[in-house]
Amino acid sequence: MSSNATLAVAAHAVSPVEAKDPRAKSMVRIAFEQLLEHRIAVLSLGVIALFCGIAVFADVIAWAMNLDPNAQDILNRYGEFSREHWLGTDEAGRDVLIRLVYGTRVSLAVALLTTVSATIIGITVGSVAGYFGGFIDTVLMRVTDSLLALPTIPVLIIMASIDFTKIPWLGGVVPSDMVSIVKMVLVLMVFSWMTQARLVRGEVLANKDLEFVLAARTSGLSSGAIILKELLPNVLSPVIVSVTLSVGSAILYEAALSFLGLGIQPPTPSWGNMLNNAQELIYSAPWLAVIPGILILIVVMAFNFLGDGLQDALDPKAIKR
Repeated sequence: MSSNATLAVAAHAVSPVEAKDPRAKSMVRIAFEQLLEHRIAVLSLGVIALFCGIAVFADVIAWAMNLDPNAQDILNRYGEFSREHWLGTDEAGRDVLIRLVYGTRVSLAVALLTTVSATIIGITVGSVAGYFGGFIDTVLMRVTDSLLALPTIPVLIIMASIDFTKIPWLGGVVPSDMVSIVKMVLVLMVFSWMTQARLVRGEVLANKDLEFVLAARTSGLSSGAIILKELLPNVLSPVIVSVTLSVGSAILYEAALSFLGLGIQPPTPSWGNMLNNAQELIYSAPWLAVIPGILILIVVMAFNFLGDGLQDALDPKAIKR
């Protein structure tokens, strides 16, 4: 082989250093590898997956244990741990374990539905305000600032105290046993989207005058298409981190309102109203309050640690090169 041919082959060959260069990988793969290095975040993701699995298969668990979360046994109130009732029974003789399982479904469903709906609202408001600017931006951000200025807990208590069964369209569409769950989602959603809106607006403002957006305008794309196809993919990283933190906050708010008797109403179990029912039994039957409280603590911390891990993994400055 001639020297020129050898040089040509060498020019096209990829050196081992280049083959292992992280910059040759996709950003998603790099972020995933960064997340795997965050052991607490990975453990938290496993914990969240476990609780989500419990929520999804709550009916299967109840069938396998031959238990009904609402079945009462007045003669077996405050029963201690046993083979029939692994975590004892509550003030109505109901099995605590199976109520915790169904409480996991309710609490996580409220938190996830609240976060998803609030994120959709926040992304819509923030992207429209940031992209169009001017009068639209001023109006949307003043509404956002006004809601942010309100004291969250007192306003949530006032909103949650409203009897939603008196609303004709809600009472006619939503089943009676779901009204309190729908009410919780609506109340928490109204006061959960502002942070995402502010975050998305800032990112859109920083990106809307860059070359790729100008090229999209020149090619004739509509404003909606530019926002959806060009801007939103570039602002999702901070939004994903914010979403994980918002889930934890929603769980805490739901638990707090249910603890006050304004959230999920019995007999539907949730971690919050199980705490409410047990607040006067802290000395005689402490496990009725301790166990739901520990579950709330574990899940909220898991979402917060996952958010911390995602923040490190999605931060371009933290990517190891």
